[in-house]
Amino acid sequence: MNLTIIRRIVQIIAFIVMVYGIGLGGYYLADKFSSSLPALACAYDMETADHCALVSFQHQMDHRTAPVLASGGSFFEAILPTLITFGTFAFLLIFLSKAFCGWICPLGTFQEWLNLLGQKLGLQQTETLGQNFTSKTRPAKWLMMIFLLFVFPLLAGFGVVGHELGDPFCRICPSRILTTLATGDTKELVVDTSTMGYMILSIIGTFLFGLMMVFGMMVRQPFCRICPMLALNTMFIKIGLVRLLKESKPRCVKCGLCAKACPMDIHEIHTEMEKKEVIFPDCTLCGRCVEFCPDKDVLKMKYAFFPILSADPAYFKKRKKAQTQWERITIFGQKKK
Repeated sequence: MNLTIIRRIVQIIAFIVMVYGIGLGGYYLADKFSSSLPALACAYDMETADHCALVSFQHQMDHRTAPVLASGGSFFEAILPTLITFGTFAFLLIFLSKAFCGWICPLGTFQEWLNLLGQKLGLQQTETLGQNFTSKTRPAKWLMMIFLLFVFPLLAGFGVVGHELGDPFCRICPSRILTTLATGDTKELVVDTSTMGYMILSIIGTFLFGLMMVFGMMVRQPFCRICPMLALNTMFIKIGLVRLLKESKPRCVKCGLCAKACPMDIHEIHTEMEKKEVIFPDCTLCGRCVEFCPDKDVLKMKYAFFPILSADPAYFKKRKKAQTQWERITIFGQKKK
């Protein structure tokens, strides 16, 4: 038993609740659960127990903020629903911070399962995409957040762009296809030809889903790297009770195993030697960096003042042995060199 196993048990439970929640608690309980979860629980899944905040932000920009401003209403009146959603979003992040991405998000969980399947099929795994490539792709999630969640929906509400851009991220989000398919609903896996705009967005969405399915077997968390939810979570990084800490002096030997273990290729976790708080913007608080740190108490995960896990040489040896044994066996019984 280790932190990763515990996390995957939580992921399975969260996936069942998020994707099939109505069957567990009924429609009304699911409807009141929350409408601003900081994870990609898709509103297009008719059996979901929740939906993520991203659909709320887009619809508010399109159907509330723009119409109120266009009719001469006050700015505060126009953005009040968005402020309430931000407040709910921030309140939930206090309890789990960015662990919503690494422990709760259905799409993040599915990408981990994909990568595990690729390992068991014996596919060549990409341990890291490289620091240069990772640095260049990091701004993508911020651009997607700004334009797909706020700018384009606001412009759609003013009539500057077509109505199809009222919820552009939902149109291309892989979770929309994933969670509906998981419930046996295939209507989202189509190319919408009603207008040129809808057709382009549905093609992009289907392409992204296919790309994630292919690359997810060889690259860890491919879509998470550009997900606007990760960018939104980062905006509230300071208020979360889950903390990731580093005491680099005097024990850190700069071995780089923490960065190698990180599924998001956060090389700074290895190179940072001054800051105590090391929850970087791409971090999902999966805890693998702590598990694979061989130096006593250099990396720590805490919940408020309570310790979750601290780097420990004895734990590292057992964890490394278990990981090596896991990676050695494939579905076909072949042994990796």
